[in-house]
Amino acid sequence: MNISLRMAMMMSAIFGALCTGFAVYGFVSLGEITDPTQASDARGFVLFWAFLGSIAIALGVLAWWIERAQRKESER
Repeated sequence: MNISLRMAMMMSAIFGALCTGFAVYGFVSLGEITDPTQASDARGFVLFWAFLGSIAIALGVLAWWIERAQRKESER
């Protein structure tokens, strides 16, 4: 299966937005948890989603950078 760079950028933007949305929702919901063990587990869950979102955004930026470099190369 071949995925174009533009498609990779779009997919990583969508996935990054979803992961970041889950992380933000989790950070907002942390204040409602009273049990320390459950709060610790929830914090780990939130940090996992934030990590996934940051990786997706980084890969999207990388795909954008490669696509821009290829476009400049083809203009020469």
